[in-house]
Amino acid sequence: MKRRVLITGATSGIGEATAWAFAEAGYDLLLTGRRSERLKALKRTLEENFECSVLLLCFDVRDRVATEAALGSLPEECRRVDVLVNNAGLASGLEHIDKGDHADWNAMIDTNIKGVLNVTRIISAQMVERGSGHIVNLGSIAGTQPYENGNVYCATKHAIHGLSQAMRIDLLSHGIKVTEIRPGMVETEFSKVRFHGDEARAAAVYQGVEPLTGDDIAEAILWAVEAPDHVNIDEIVLTPKAQANSYYVNRSR
Repeated sequence: MKRRVLITGATSGIGEATAWAFAEAGYDLLLTGRRSERLKALKRTLEENFECSVLLLCFDVRDRVATEAALGSLPEECRRVDVLVNNAGLASGLEHIDKGDHADWNAMIDTNIKGVLNVTRIISAQMVERGSGHIVNLGSIAGTQPYENGNVYCATKHAIHGLSQAMRIDLLSHGIKVTEIRPGMVETEFSKVRFHGDEARAAAVYQGVEPLTGDDIAEAILWAVEAPDHVNIDEIVLTPKAQANSYYVNRSR
């Protein structure tokens, strides 16, 4: 039986690249996101290129009721999830704490922390019942290295770092693997979302640097998942060659 991976936030960036990587590796896919047209287009493309089944669920992970309804609506034969990739997340705003916007803060907390919990609560329960599974959480180097103006975003990724370690302990006796992926700078829609559509400001983030790509992260996720059964990759930290940490970047002139 083919293994099935559930990827949240699959409509762009790391999530979309991860869908491609797992489809190519022979997995069936369960993809979630908020943008239905993008999901449908991705499904068509993947099924044209690979021998895989792609199921779509369009919902917002921040909404617990919608999450429970969507995951509960799956046909019985499609409810088995072997791998969960908690990818959905965002940064919103970049201001000192005294100038922060509550709407930005809530968006990050609700998506980056509560969204992960909403999905994991459901999927981990069926993994426990089955006695197998693998949960991959998308963290960030910001989860251990806060930077100026990053306050709440960094706090949410600190939460994911701690949560991943706690999941590993809680699920250890049930044969479930847990991996945290902690990237540095990745060029996706991340900065465009953070700056509320300001493309010039978003582009400046990557100026003079060759950042990581979504494909780089997808390869790391697949490598961790494909490790031998007795091996758990606890975490992977990967950065561009030009980035030493969350605040020191060597930019070319």
